[in-house]
Amino acid sequence: MASPFRRIFQVIDGNKKLVGDGFDVTSPMPGPRIRQLSPFLLIDHTGPMPVAPTDSPLGTPPHPHRGFETVTVVYQGYLSHRDTAGHNGKLGPGDVQWMTAGAGLLHEERHEKEFAKQGGTLELLQLWVNVPKKDKMAPPRYQNIRAAAIPSASAPGGQGAIRVIAGTYNGVTGPAETFSPMIMLDVHQPKGSTITLSLPADYNVGIYVASGQILLNGDRAAATKQLVVFGWDAPDVQITFVEDSILLVLAGEPIEEPLATYGPFVMNTNRELVQAIADFESGGMGTFPEDE
Repeated sequence: MASPFRRIFQVIDGNKKLVGDGFDVTSPMPGPRIRQLSPFLLIDHTGPMPVAPTDSPLGTPPHPHRGFETVTVVYQGYLSHRDTAGHNGKLGPGDVQWMTAGAGLLHEERHEKEFAKQGGTLELLQLWVNVPKKDKMAPPRYQNIRAAAIPSASAPGGQGAIRVIAGTYNGVTGPAETFSPMIMLDVHQPKGSTITLSLPADYNVGIYVASGQILLNGDRAAATKQLVVFGWDAPDVQITFVEDSILLVLAGEPIEEPLATYGPFVMNTNRELVQAIADFESGGMGTFPEDE
């Protein structure tokens, strides 16, 4: 008898790396299943890592992007952002930053100044989200979404929370504006609970375990810093929480267009990548005042 639940393609471990001088990162994607996760392109999980007190906040220096969006979900600590489109922001626990690079900009991310002075623990996820060809050269946009603005959908027995960041789930619509249909959920559930997520059967679906341990569809385990990639044969995913756990659920209508990538640029053709590099090198993506 066929399973009533969505097929599991793969459980993926992340690779460790250092980003800039302030982010110890684990990345389970990009990887071999990138087509099965479109429009999602990358997951970088920073921490949890200790931040020693300093008057010189660490992070990443100004760098360019074009043709996609960065989405940052903060669990612990504080982050600051600025870009050459004139956006500035401070993110704390529960906050989400949704930045559209669009036609191109430079941005900088560092540990927030007061947080860096005091020190503490930093943990966050950053995603790269593709956009359709028609929107790749849209004007840059910045959505600084506070934790209080993110609604929660009902969870069984009133346990935990299912925060709806983007899209609509169980009648609850998240605040993030997106270029293609998707659902992004920040799921916090206690040990012993079981939930069934119902997502559009034709969406690509991935579940990233930020912390904890879960059992999927009754027989497949996944734990902290693992990414689960699903198939398209059913809408439902059953999750049993073996430990208190935090999950990021990514579900989206795939963007069935050519994908050309080079470093911080995500376009449709190599010719567009060459133009992006030229625009960046000529200063066409802006500069910060101290660099002029």
